[in-house]
Amino acid sequence: MLPAYVPNSAAAAVGGGIPIDGGHNWSDGKRIFGDGKTIRGFCGGVACGCIIGILQIMAQGYPAFSMLPKLNIFSVFLLATGALVGDMVKSFFKRRAGIERGGKWPLVDQYDFVAGAFLFLFVGNPAFAFSVMTVPVIIAILIITPVLHRVVNIIGYKMGVKDVPW
Repeated sequence: MLPAYVPNSAAAAVGGGIPIDGGHNWSDGKRIFGDGKTIRGFCGGVACGCIIGILQIMAQGYPAFSMLPKLNIFSVFLLATGALVGDMVKSFFKRRAGIERGGKWPLVDQYDFVAGAFLFLFVGNPAFAFSVMTVPVIIAILIITPVLHRVVNIIGYKMGVKDVPW
């Protein structure tokens, strides 16, 4: 899941610039995604997710990593892209719900990128997804994700990359 975990943090670190929604509003008068979703952040986040995935692919040949699932570049790309698309979909619905950028949305904030990564992986490469994403693996991901999400967000906040620690 590293190719899905890395993109959000990377997007926050390298983002800025032109918003993906071009500053436009939806039919309800609210921003489509908001200023926090930028072209540079999206591309940089996907690139960083792919880089970590490529490093994992390179490490697959070492005995110490032999127990890990055998990733491929297509699955890495699907995980990284799906994570950021999931985050953008969440932002779209946050704006509709009147939750401003940085506002809390419990549970959804922790699982949006996981849902996007799973969806992209299961639709884009179902054979790989069903062979790797077993019930115990999915349960482990669902348990680990909120803890990792919180720790990484606190670190990002203390580093000045995030405006809020959640």
